[in-house]
Amino acid sequence: MNLASRLVQLQQSDAQAALLKMNRGLERETLRITQEGALATTMHPRSLGATFKHPLITTDYAEALLEFITPVATSIDITLAQLRDVHRVAYQAIGDELLWPLSMPCYLNDPKDIRLAYFGTAHAGRMKTVYRQGLTHRYGAVMQTIAGVHFNWSISDELWAILARQDGCVDSSDYRSEKYFGLLRNFKRFAWVIPYLFGASPVLCKSFLKHSFANLDFHELPNGMVYVPHATSLRMSDLGYTNKEQADLKITYNSLDDYVTGLRRAVFTRSEQFAEIGIRDGDTWHQLNANILQIENEFYSPIRPKRVAEKGETPTQALERGGVQYIEVRALDVNPFSPVGINAEQMRFLDLFLLYCLFSESPALSLECQQATERNLTKIVLRGREAGLTLTDELGEHTVADRLTDLFSDLERIATLMGGEAEFYTRALDELKPSIAEPELTYSGKVLATYAEASKLFRQVGMELAVQYRDELLASELEYYSAAQFQQMAADSLAAQAAEEAADTGTFADFIADYFTQAQAKKKRA
Repeated sequence: MNLASRLVQLQQSDAQAALLKMNRGLERETLRITQEGALATTMHPRSLGATFKHPLITTDYAEALLEFITPVATSIDITLAQLRDVHRVAYQAIGDELLWPLSMPCYLNDPKDIRLAYFGTAHAGRMKTVYRQGLTHRYGAVMQTIAGVHFNWSISDELWAILARQDGCVDSSDYRSEKYFGLLRNFKRFAWVIPYLFGASPVLCKSFLKHSFANLDFHELPNGMVYVPHATSLRMSDLGYTNKEQADLKITYNSLDDYVTGLRRAVFTRSEQFAEIGIRDGDTWHQLNANILQIENEFYSPIRPKRVAEKGETPTQALERGGVQYIEVRALDVNPFSPVGINAEQMRFLDLFLLYCLFSESPALSLECQQATERNLTKIVLRGREAGLTLTDELGEHTVADRLTDLFSDLERIATLMGGEAEFYTRALDELKPSIAEPELTYSGKVLATYAEASKLFRQVGMELAVQYRDELLASELEYYSAAQFQQMAADSLAAQAAEEAADTGTFADFIADYFTQAQAKKKRA
């Protein structure tokens, strides 16, 4: 069914309430830094609990790279209130330290200052740390200090029932997975839209270049900063979260089975490059294995199909068992104009954009066409604000402005279906629309302009924003959670970690061997 027909049918049905029950969750990463603007070398505050088991506060690669997670909610306002509360509690716990408000890291002196995240002595916790040790050897520690925001999203059961009825299908896990993979393919086609509008990392600290081999057109700003003139998201370039070894994986999105097969193959295919690192010397582990991917999470993609895994399951096994449950968008830079790294306008745009990807026809994407979408993404990442820039896709060659104009026209039609919230969705599009004709109005354009102006006055943008956001959030009260709830979550997480450590049996090596033996097994559909 094409987009026009789908929207007509949705307009004629009682779909507005079902549309508005979208499920969302956020994962926001942020570095702890010192008052001098350097990476913090302290351990994660114990008052925040155990990162291994805390439901809202963990760490990503480094001990200083905090990750804040919001639970599933259907209200944008509630999700942002939860995220603000987590920031408030974190600020209270880290003392004089600050939270870095940008994707690209603060001043980096020596990679030895980057402590791997510690998750305790339980086998499962130690596995998480060894995995990060492997990332260090494979890609370098500095790349792993880059932060982003992940947007987790799904539509309601009510809307699934309506769509299945319109398609003459039974609402099942197979039907949902098929439709979600259609969304994934369309997202791949239009992934460049996210860094064009919301890319916010055209600038970085010159200290980062000491640890990078990227050959980009860097220009210098005063105060030790460099930029690429028309770039939107250096985080999404070869400078950041890419893996050239993965370019030959040929993982496609034409079906759940194709995707799972490709991802599992990568986890169990030996890499000669990574084999040179070695796996371990005695009880000192360098990485989990010598394969292209240590585990499935190492696959760097701007979007992933997801299902909550049961105990002992890998991500692909969870997908095999129950199909796709939700989508994880991973292409978002930290928004430096928000105290919590993302705002409601972005979330509403993403709602409309993902609905567009879901509702539009989505033919199979050949490997050649998929690679063309990836070239388009790279072009926007490095040259997105260049005047007259064109992209080539299955419809031919078009300017970025023409493609965005057509897309926004379709998004506006979807916005009218949003019932009592249609005004807010339309307003979000109206706020973003001027950046189609004026690329300097994009987030990346504003970030570069802010840095250029601040450099004339010898001001440090990142530090000023870090102090401003800390002061704003600490001056306001908790909105959704209570202090007692955070204290209980911290205590429960510490107890859960201690219990798992006490319950472990056997050696760590046996645990890893068992994990990969089980990871090879295919799961039967529920």
